Amino acid sequence: MGRGLAGLHARFASRFVRSEPRSRALAYMRGLIAPLERKNGWTLAERAGDRLPIGMQRLLGEADWDADAVRDDVREYVVETIDDEDGVLIGDDTGFLKKGVRSAGVQRQYSGTAGRTENCQVGTFLAYASTKGRALIDRELYVPASWTDDRERCRDAGIPDEVLFATKTEHFKAMLLRAVEAGVPFAWVTADEAYGQSKTLRWWMEQRAISHVMCAKTSDTVITRGMGERRVDDLVTGLAPQAWKRLSAGKGSHGERMYQWARIPIRIWWENGHGHWVLARRSLKDPTDLAYYVCYGPVATRLKDLVRVAGARWAVEECFQTEGDCGLDHYQVRLYHAWYRHITLAMAALAALTAVRAHELLKGETAVA
Repeated sequence: MGRGLAGLHARFASRFVRSEPRSRALAYMRGLIAPLERKNGWTLAERAGDRLPIGMQRLLGEADWDADAVRDDVREYVVETIDDEDGVLIGDDTGFLKKGVRSAGVQRQYSGTAGRTENCQVGTFLAYASTKGRALIDRELYVPASWTDDRERCRDAGIPDEVLFATKTEHFKAMLLRAVEAGVPFAWVTADEAYGQSKTLRWWMEQRAISHVMCAKTSDTVITRGMGERRVDDLVTGLAPQAWKRLSAGKGSHGERMYQWARIPIRIWWENGHGHWVLARRSLKDPTDLAYYVCYGPVATRLKDLVRVAGARWAVEECFQTEGDCGLDHYQVRLYHAWYRHITLAMAALAALTAVRAHELLKGETAVA
């Protein structure tokens, strides 16, 4: 693991102007994957052999290095490690519980991590998943309008004047665009209903021929083949029993995630060889427990293809859980750019872990063969 982390660090070492923060970044990442109960400036410094946390704090604060360039290097490394033409890009956000009101973007807002409204920061992320593994490849800090409407407060937290209010959906679009422009190989995009309910986002992806399986609310409406507008749950009501197929959405912590699935074609026109569907997922134990997805993809797409992509959304949750082990939410920084620096190094640590697991998987497959 140490060699893998050092190898990844060597890829972006040139992003650091001075040698001291360059070497400290490697020590920081080593600390993030170490079995420490808390991973903050003090504990990471102690593990690195420092008496005080000043060096670690300087790495995130005053040191001269480009976190966005490192992010790009990490994304490239992830692609080289687990690339797959059938890969899936997944968008999601997560909350970081915080005390006080001074940390950039903090306020009382919904935290998916806590499952309730809390005083927190919210980060929007893009994950990459394939049969070889999954990792985070991009990130944005959500800065609420209560902050961007108060430029003096923003400056106190290091938020540049050019950072204007942007929704999480706009962050998602920006990260998708960066992935496309970087040539990340993927076949599909998926995200939960917070993003899937945005018809503007879905239309934006269609204009770029980006195939997607987006979670939808029960009350979301779509254009049917009869050119009418209907709720997605209405479309599913009354489907014949044979329309439902028992399929796995992939392996979970308790084995295969088995559900019943059905899809209904929507929209009468086909564009660039692509079609549209509503996908429905039904619990095996409780037939009234349903979830819905609005889908766009090649006309040859099969039901099991849509199910695979829908199931891939859980990979981002697994990334967040693994990143918890990499100290994603253990930071103690207040400034805007320091948040990006910590998160980027935590993403790098996860990428190194992903590479190790992919290598072990390949060795196992080779041994069996």
